[in-house]
Amino acid sequence: MGQLTVYEAISAMRKLSAQGQEVSFSFMSYSESRQETEGIVEVRRARLRPRSKDSAIENGDLLEPYTDLDTLEQRRFNIPTLMTFNGQKTTLL
Repeated sequence: MGQLTVYEAISAMRKLSAQGQEVSFSFMSYSESRQETEGIVEVRRARLRPRSKDSAIENGDLLEPYTDLDTLEQRRFNIPTLMTFNGQKTTLL
């Protein structure tokens, strides 16, 4: 299995989520306000949510909203930090 770019993975994740399917992924956490990471976050069952049209969110074009189906929390991650999608490694380029 070859690597996907993060943007190919996001596209596939959006398509599966729109069809009501679950996705799994991992990413490197990062808080821009604190400028720190808490390490790798693994999400076992999730669906991506529609993107906000609110332009007030700083760097909103780099944030991908999702719902963690295990905790029902609504969260988001920085797209460039996506590491895996459904067990497949991703690359930024």
